Amino acid sequence: MRGSQRSDVEERLVGADRVIAVLTELADHPLGVTLDELASTLKSSKSTVHRALATLRRAGLADLMGRGVYVLGDEYIRLALRNLGGRPETARVQPVLEALAARFGETAHYAVLSGTDIVYRAKMDPPQGAVRLTSVIGGRNPAHRTAVGKALLSTLVTQESQLVQRFGTSSFEPRTPYTITSTGALLAELEATRSRGFGVDDQENEVGINCVAIPVSVDGSGAATGAISISAVAFRCPLDRLVAAVPTIRAIIEEHLGPLPAIEAPAI
Repeated sequence: MRGSQRSDVEERLVGADRVIAVLTELADHPLGVTLDELASTLKSSKSTVHRALATLRRAGLADLMGRGVYVLGDEYIRLALRNLGGRPETARVQPVLEALAARFGETAHYAVLSGTDIVYRAKMDPPQGAVRLTSVIGGRNPAHRTAVGKALLSTLVTQESQLVQRFGTSSFEPRTPYTITSTGALLAELEATRSRGFGVDDQENEVGINCVAIPVSVDGSGAATGAISISAVAFRCPLDRLVAAVPTIRAIIEEHLGPLPAIEAPAI
């Protein structure tokens, strides 16, 4: 490839990266963000950010509101929802989440492990009148302080060195007074998770919110592809009551998805 051609390709790649960076930043501002604010956050010139915004607007992926405020475009949201709704895992887990939310009057999630985080792929809030959580589809939380994360990590990790290798540290910043802050304590909790067959979050991610999570398989392989959880407001549903409901939760999940994968230590 000639030098001029290589430069053109590199410039296009850099331009694409800028567009993606602007798109990603817009997602963090549902109420809108100005050109000045975007340029400051992304440490780019206003002209560079403006060109990226123009590209996104032509595709319908960004909109310019009044007073120079930009938001994600309706076309972006339409595409994202169409993709999410068309995923086989969504079609399979959504009826389960609906049944769990209706049965317990609490929020049900389906989430997967992504590196050191869990990502919510589906969610069902309880009926009207109940307290609703702030979690969103596509949102992330650190795996070490969530029931879903611990349920899935317990199938992958048996040694503290593996946790350090995965998280890059032997300690964690506490989110609440109850957050596990060391890999040693996390390893002990993963062992307890394997023993009982489900993960627990005892107000570790958010004060006042308890959670239990059970690994599930939605692709027919029999292996855990993610976990389904019930998150409950602690004053209304203490953790011991949520744990006591695990057999019922299991039965509802198995009614829709079939046998659950076992939580077992990975072969070394």
